Amino acid sequence: QVELVESGGGLAQYGGSLELSCAASGRTLAGYGMAWFREVPGKGREFVAGISDSGETTRFADSVKGRFTISRDNAKVTVFLQMNSLKPEDTAVYYCGASTSGLSPSIVGAYVYWGKGTQVTVSS
Repeated sequence: QVELVESGGGLAQYGGSLELSCAASGRTLAGYGMAWFREVPGKGREFVAGISDSGETTRFADSVKGRFTISRDNAKVTVFLQMNSLKPEDTAVYYCGASTSGLSPSIVGAYVYWGKGTQVTVSS
C-alpha cells in the first residue's frame, strides 16, 4: 500500500510560480511511474505531467509544455511539479498518481494510488 500526500498548492498570480510535492509513505516509489493530473469541477481528471521510474523519461500535456517540469528525488519518496508562468486556466485541484507501470501513462485508469489533491488557484 502506498499513501500519497500532495502539498505546495495555494494562490499565485498570473505569471507566478508554485512547486508541488507528492510524498509517499508506506513504501518508496521505486518501480512506479508517477504523474500529476488536475481536475476542475464538471470536467474529468486531466493528465499534466509524468515521469518514469528511472526519472529518465518525462512527458507533458501540450498545455503546460515549456512551463512545467516534473522530477523525483533519488530516494524515490517524493515527486515534484515545478509550475512556472502560471495562467488562470491552470487553476485546478492537482493530484499525484502512482502507476505500477514503470512508465507514466496519460490515462487515469493506469494509476493505482492517488493522493487527496492540493488546490492551485491562479489569479489574473
